[in-house]
Amino acid sequence: MNIKNIVNRDIVNLTNCEHEPIHIPGSIQPHGFLLGLDNDSLLIEFCSANSAAFIKLAPEALLGKHLTAFLSEEAFGAFRSYIKTDTFDSSRPFVFTLDDISFNTTIHPSGNHLILEIEPFPDGTLNLPNLYNQTRKFVSYMEKTTYLGELCQNIADETRQITGYDRVMIYKFDPEYNGEVIAESRRQDLDSFSGQKYPHTDIPAQARELYIKNPLRMIADINYEPVPLLTLDNTGEKSNKSLDLSLSILRSVSPIHVEYLKNMGVGATLTISLLQNQKLWGLIACHHYSPKILPHYTRLSALLHGHFLTSQIAVRETAEEFEVSQGVEKSLSESLELLHQHEDFIEACHQSPALLTLANASGSVIFYNNKLYKNGEVPADDELIPLFSFLAANYSTSGLVTNELTKTYTEHANLSKFAAGIIYHSLAPGTPDGIVWLRKERIETINWAGNPKKAVIENAEGLRLSPRKSFELWMEVVKYKSVSWRKTEISAAGTFTYSLQKHINFRVILDQENRNRILNDELRTANKELANLNWISTHDLKEPLRKIQIFASKVLDREDPDLSAMVKDSVERMRFAAEKMQMLIEDILTYSKTGNMEKVFKTMDLNIILSNVLEELSINIEEKQAIVNRVPLPELNVIPFQVHQLFVNLLTNAIKFTREGITPVIDIRSTIADSEDTPGIMLPRDRKYHQISFADNGIGFEKEYQNRIFGVFQRLHPSHKYPGTGIGLAICKKIMDNHRGFITADAEPGQGATFTLFFPAG
Repeated sequence: MNIKNIVNRDIVNLTNCEHEPIHIPGSIQPHGFLLGLDNDSLLIEFCSANSAAFIKLAPEALLGKHLTAFLSEEAFGAFRSYIKTDTFDSSRPFVFTLDDISFNTTIHPSGNHLILEIEPFPDGTLNLPNLYNQTRKFVSYMEKTTYLGELCQNIADETRQITGYDRVMIYKFDPEYNGEVIAESRRQDLDSFSGQKYPHTDIPAQARELYIKNPLRMIADINYEPVPLLTLDNTGEKSNKSLDLSLSILRSVSPIHVEYLKNMGVGATLTISLLQNQKLWGLIACHHYSPKILPHYTRLSALLHGHFLTSQIAVRETAEEFEVSQGVEKSLSESLELLHQHEDFIEACHQSPALLTLANASGSVIFYNNKLYKNGEVPADDELIPLFSFLAANYSTSGLVTNELTKTYTEHANLSKFAAGIIYHSLAPGTPDGIVWLRKERIETINWAGNPKKAVIENAEGLRLSPRKSFELWMEVVKYKSVSWRKTEISAAGTFTYSLQKHINFRVILDQENRNRILNDELRTANKELANLNWISTHDLKEPLRKIQIFASKVLDREDPDLSAMVKDSVERMRFAAEKMQMLIEDILTYSKTGNMEKVFKTMDLNIILSNVLEELSINIEEKQAIVNRVPLPELNVIPFQVHQLFVNLLTNAIKFTREGITPVIDIRSTIADSEDTPGIMLPRDRKYHQISFADNGIGFEKEYQNRIFGVFQRLHPSHKYPGTGIGLAICKKIMDNHRGFITADAEPGQGATFTLFFPAG
C-alpha cells in the first residue's frame, strides 16, 4: 500500500502571501483527528497521521476501508441515520464511544467528500450550555445599554467569563479593513490593547473570506506540530490531491499567522466572526497565554455571543444614526422653511445656523451669479473660486462627498484647515454655480499595535512578510482629513440642494414673467401704433393713389397736340409707379391680415378650394396655355380663406416665372410623409404630415435662395420682367405657420421649382 501526504508546501513570502492557499494546507492541528470519506461509498480516502493517538488505529489500517473498521455496527447505523439529514447541526454533533472514551464528531461536506473532525471531550461533559441563563443575560444587555460600544464591552466580559481566556477583544474593521479594538476584557496583570489599531495586512483578503465562510476558528496550542493528511497513492491518479478545509475547525494555520501570534506572546486563540450584509464587520478575538483546548459546547456558547452581537450591530448603529438624524432633520426643516418664506433666500438667509447643522458642517458656501455667500468658517475667496470651478468641471452631475479633499483636489493641502472634507452639489450644470458644505481638518493620532510599515524583514532568504515582532504602541499622526460624513447628513444636504435649485428656478421664472409682462405691454402699445399705420396705409394712402391713377389716365387718354412725347412718357411712368405702390400696399395689408385676423379652422375638402382657385386664375392659365396636372387632395382642418390665398400665390408664381418657348406645366401632388420619408427636411419625430407639392418647369432659382426666398421683399428677378412685390411667399410661410405646418422650396436654375406644403395629419 502506497500512502502519501497532501501537505501544501508552497513557500509563503512577501510576493505571494496575499495568495497563500490557506484553505488547503493539507494538515491539521493535533487536538483531534480527521477523516475524509467518499460521499457515495463512505470509504475513507483521507486520514490524518495522528489517528492512532486517539483510536489506536494507524492510517494504514483505515485508508481505503469502511468506517466499520473502527465503528461498531450499532455506531455505524447511528452515523448513517445522522448523515441523512439535509443539514448538519453543530449543536447536535455525532457522538460515539470507543474504549470508554466519548468522541465529538463535527461533519461537513467538502466537494465530493464528507469531512469528519473527531475530538475527545476534554472535560468529560456532553451537556449543552445553560441557554436560558445565557439568553437572559443577552436580554439584560439589550435593556441596559444604549450604544454599541457599551454592548460590545458586556459581550467581551461575558465571553471571557464562559471561556476562561486571558484576554477577549472585540475588533471593528474600517472600510480598508484596518482593525480597531473597541472593547476588551483581560486579566488585570496584562497591558491593555483597547483603542489600538491593527493594519489590514494582519488579516489578508483570503483569510477574511474564510472568516465569512467559517464563523468560528480555534488554535489550541500555538506551538503545535502540524499533522499531515494522508491518502492512498493509487497508480494512474493525479499526484496533486487536495482537500478543501475552509469549514474545518481543526484546519492547520498559516505559518505567518502562527509567527504573528508567537510575536505577541499568545499561546492559544479563539476567533468569532461578526458579519453585516455578508461582509466582515469585526471579530471577537480571544487570547490565552498558554495552550487551551475549548470544549465543543463551550465554543458554541461563545459563538452564540457572536450571533447575538451580530444581530444587534445594525440595530445599534441605526439607533445611533437616528439620534444624529433627529438633529439633522430639525435643521433641514428650519432651512426649508426659511427657503419658502424668503423670495431671496440666498441673499437673506445664507448665514443661517440651520444651514450648517443640517449637515453638521463647520462652514458652507453658495456660489451664485459670480458671487460667494459664506457661512461659518470657510477659506478665502481666492481659494474658493478656483475650488468651485474645479468641482463644476468634474462633478457637476454626480456631486462629490469626501472626507479627504486633498485626494481629489491635489496640491491644495492649505484648504484642509477649513475644508478637509466637503459635500458638493451643482446648482446649474454648465456653470460654476454650486453649494458646498465644509468640515475642518481633524488631526488624528492613531495608536497602532506596532509600526504597521515594518511588516517586512530581510534575512538570508531575502525579503519576507514578518508579523511585527514589536507590538509596542506606535503612534501615527494623520492630517488633511475630516470626520466622515454620515448618511443622514449627506441625504439632508442633497434634499436641501434640490429644494434650493427649485427655489432658484422659480425666481428665474418670476423674473422672466415680469420681463415678459413689461415686454407684452410694450408690444401691445407698438401693435396699436402699427394698427394706426396700417389704417393710414390702407385708407389714407389708397385714396390719393387712386386719384393719381385717374388723373394720369385722363391725361394719357387726351389727344392734345400740345402734349409732347416726353410729357406723356413721364405721366405713364407716374401712373405705373402709383399702380405698383397700390399693389404693394394691398400685399402688405394681406400679409398683416394673415397674422392678425381671427384664425377660425374648419374641416374642408382641399379639392374644392383648389378648383375655386383654378377657376379664379383661368384667364391667366389660358393666356399662358399652361397645363395643370392634379391628384386628389385630402380633407383637412384649415382656415379656408388662407389656404385659398396660399394656393393662389403658389399657382400665380408658377404661371408667372415661365421660360420662353416652353409650355408651362404645373404638377400638384399629395402624399403622407414623416421624418424618415424626408431625410433632408427637419420634421418632428413620431409625427406624420400631409405633403402637398406644387412643381413647375419654369425658370427656377439658385439653391442658396431656397430659405431666403420666404422673407419679406425678397425678389430674385427684375421687376420689369416679372412684376411683383416680393411678399407673396412670405404670406405663404405665415399661412403655414398659422396651420402649425411647414413650407419648403427646392429648385434648379432653368429646370423649374417645387414648393412643398406640410400640414399636420390628425
